[in-house]
Amino acid sequence: MKSPILITGGATGIGAATARLAAARGHAVAINYRRSEADATALVEEIRQTGGSAVAVQADVSVSADVDRLFDAVERELGPLGALVNNAGVLEKQCRVVDMDAGRLSRVFQTNVIGSFLCCIQAARRMSLTQGGAGGSIVNVSSAAARLGAAGEYVDYAASKGAMDTLTIGLAAEVAAEGIRVNAVRPAFIHTAIHAAGGEPGRIERLTPLIPMRRGGRPEEVATAILWLISEEASYTTGAIIDIAGGK
Repeated sequence: MKSPILITGGATGIGAATARLAAARGHAVAINYRRSEADATALVEEIRQTGGSAVAVQADVSVSADVDRLFDAVERELGPLGALVNNAGVLEKQCRVVDMDAGRLSRVFQTNVIGSFLCCIQAARRMSLTQGGAGGSIVNVSSAAARLGAAGEYVDYAASKGAMDTLTIGLAAEVAAEGIRVNAVRPAFIHTAIHAAGGEPGRIERLTPLIPMRRGGRPEEVATAILWLISEEASYTTGAIIDIAGGK
């Protein structure tokens, strides 16, 4: 069995696709969820039915105590962590910046930015060679919105993902000598439920003519890139951000 992987927000969408692929490639998988208990439980059972190893752990990554409990539970259930996929994120209804308020901004940044930092902090402390760890890999799931801006839709979400890009680059430089690689994927126009959360389930269909490849992406296509970044095939890659947005 390969080293365990923790996937935050792992019950649905890109997180679930990553969990399935990681398990198929021999990793024990910890699936973190906040509210999607039924989805997380079903995914764990699916992985186990195919011979894989998986556990589900409830935690809100925006809460420091929850993050501490999450990492403790993963190590207790599966052993020392080999990789973190920072995938948990929230999106609110489409609107212009002038119509946003402090409550909305706090909710988005608390999960997408502070939550990502909290998880990276725990992972880096536990993986670092200088702290008795065995090294490892962190992959942050950003968004092409970070460079496209998402004007008229969710500039706050785009800005939170821009912060994740900066976290990726800075942390990668800090921990490279400690046996930890930090990279990111920047997907967009992927067929997941996040578009419905933003108030437009058919958003990809509307934007397809503007995507150079003329189609939306599949969660499995993002998962493949994530697993490559975690693997030894990417052993000399850190601080990198891979766009998965159909050429947009």
